[in-house]
Amino acid sequence: MQLIINGQAREFKDNVTLQSVLNELSLDGKVMAAAVNMEIVKQDAWTTYTLSDGDKLELLDFVGGG
Repeated sequence: MQLIINGQAREFKDNVTLQSVLNELSLDGKVMAAAVNMEIVKQDAWTTYTLSDGDKLELLDFVGGG
């Protein structure tokens, strides 16, 4: 199935969870917030949130600065 992650199309196996996508992209522990189709998914739901073909993910990391 195809997912759009931060504007880039990527291929994944079917019935993949948000957490497994983060693991596969080596982003586990680096992403602070995630939205699927413009809806925030709470971090405690990432391991059970199953993605669907064509879902659009926005993965965010907060960066401090000044």
